[in-house]
Amino acid sequence: MYTQHDIEQMQQKGITPEMVEEQIKLFKKGFPYMRIVKPATVGDGIIKLDSDELDNLINIYRDFDGSKVKFVPASGAATRMFKHLYEFQADYPVKGLDCFNDKGFNSIYTFFDKIKQFPFYDKLYNELWMQGYKMDELIENKDYLPIINTLLGPGGLNYGNLPKALILFHKYADIARTAMEEHLVEGAQYARDQHGNVNIHLTVSPEHIAGFEQLIERVKSFYENHFEVTLNITYSVQKPSTDTIAVDMDNNPFRNDDGSLLFRPGGHGALIENLNDLSYELVFIKNIDNVAPDHLKPQTVRYKKALAGMLLSYRGIIFKYLEEFNSQSLSVDELNSILEFTRDELCVIPPASLNTSTPEELSKYLFSVLNRPIRVCGMVKNEGEPGGGPFWAVNPDGTTSLQIVESSQIDMNNPYSKAILNASTHFNPVDIVCSFVDFKGNKFNLLDYRDPQTGFISIKSKDGKQLKALELPGLWNGAMSNWNTIFVEVPLATFSPVKTVNDLLRDEHQPCK
Repeated sequence: MYTQHDIEQMQQKGITPEMVEEQIKLFKKGFPYMRIVKPATVGDGIIKLDSDELDNLINIYRDFDGSKVKFVPASGAATRMFKHLYEFQADYPVKGLDCFNDKGFNSIYTFFDKIKQFPFYDKLYNELWMQGYKMDELIENKDYLPIINTLLGPGGLNYGNLPKALILFHKYADIARTAMEEHLVEGAQYARDQHGNVNIHLTVSPEHIAGFEQLIERVKSFYENHFEVTLNITYSVQKPSTDTIAVDMDNNPFRNDDGSLLFRPGGHGALIENLNDLSYELVFIKNIDNVAPDHLKPQTVRYKKALAGMLLSYRGIIFKYLEEFNSQSLSVDELNSILEFTRDELCVIPPASLNTSTPEELSKYLFSVLNRPIRVCGMVKNEGEPGGGPFWAVNPDGTTSLQIVESSQIDMNNPYSKAILNASTHFNPVDIVCSFVDFKGNKFNLLDYRDPQTGFISIKSKDGKQLKALELPGLWNGAMSNWNTIFVEVPLATFSPVKTVNDLLRDEHQPCK
C-alpha cells in the first residue's frame, strides 16, 4: 500500500506505517460521542469560592517553594482574526460602499469608524506615512484598500502573516503591548518563584521562532527591571510525529499532486507531548489571546493564585493517602473513608462493578484513582461564548468523572444529550493549573492518561478536493481525560479572548477610562 517514498516521508516525521494504519482505522470507525450524564454546576461539580476561601488558598500558594512554569500555546496564526478584513479586501473593488451596509460590531464599518481606538493605530498610521499616505485623507476619500493592505501585507505591518502573540493588543499612555508581552506581565505577577524567576514556555510554529526571539530580546530587560524578576523564556514546536494522515472521502490516504502523502497537524491535543517534556512541579496553562490590560489584571492574578492554592491543597490530601497506601495495610473503614473523598471531593464515581467489601479490589481501585496527574480548571458562567464546557461523563473504565467536553463530542440527535447540553451553565475558558508529579517526586508520563477515543474528524479541502482530517484528543479534553479534575467558578472578567480584530474594541481591551 505504501511506496518506498511514503515510508521515507513517514520516517522523516517519526511516524510508522502502523501508526498511519491505526489512524485510518479511526477514520473508518469514527469516534464515539461522549456519554455525558449531566452538566457540572455550582454545588454539583463546580466549586464557588467566597472571599475568605480565596484568601486562604492564596496563602497556601504563597508558601509553595517548588518549581513552576506558565505554559502558553502560542502558535495560533492571526489570519482568522482578520477574516472580515480579507473579505473586504476582495469585495470592495466590486461592491464598493455596499460593503459598509452592515453596521454590526464585527463589521468593516465598525473597524473604520473606530480605527483610532485600535492599539496598533499609531504604528499603522506611521507605516502609511512612510509609504507616502495620510490615513485621514485615505478614509476621507474612501480609499480604504491601502490601509488594509498595509495592515495585513508583508509590505506593511504584516499582521495577516503573524501569530496572534506578536499582534499589538493593548494601548497604554505611551506604549502598546503585544499579547506576548501581556503574558510576560501576567507571569511576573503570579508565576514567579521564591528566587524571582519567571519561567514561561511557549509552543510556537518553526517559522515564527525568530519573530518571538526578536520581540523578547527587545522587551525582556524592561519587564525584568520593572517587576524585579528574571524572565526565562523557552520554546518548543509541535512534534512532526504528532501529525496525522489525511484521507479522501473513501478513507484512502490523500495524496498531493506530486504523489506524496498529505499529513496535517494533529490539533492542540498534540501539545500534550510538549507539556509532557516539561519538568516543573506546577504548571499554569492559558491561551495566547486571553489577556487583559493592567487595570483588569488584579482579579486574574488573584484567581490564578487561588486555583494554584486549591491544587496544592487537594494534592496534599492525595499525597497523604498515597503515603498511607505505601506504608501500611488499610482497614475497610479507612478505605471507605478514602473512597468517600474520591467520590465527594474528586468527583470520581466508581463503576457499578466495584466490590467495596473486598479490601484488595477497593485498595487497587483507590490507588489508581489517586495516583494520577491533577488539574484545577477555572470555569466561567456561560453567556453565549463558544467553547467546551464542564460535564459529568462516563469513562471507558466505567467510572463517571468531570470532563471538559466540546459540543462536537455530544450527539445532538439524542434528545437526552441535547437537553443536558442546553442545561449547562458554564464553559471552559482554558484557565488551568496542573501538576504531574507523583507522591514520590517522579513525573507522570502524560501520554498514559489520554483517552484515544476522543479525537475529532473534520472535512477540509485541498486543491479543490475534499478530504478528511483527524485531530488528536484535545489538550484539555481527551488528552487529560484520566486526570483528577477540579472545577472552580472564576469571574467573567478573567476571560477576555480576542477572536476577531474588532474584539480589541471591547471595553475589556480598551484603556481604563
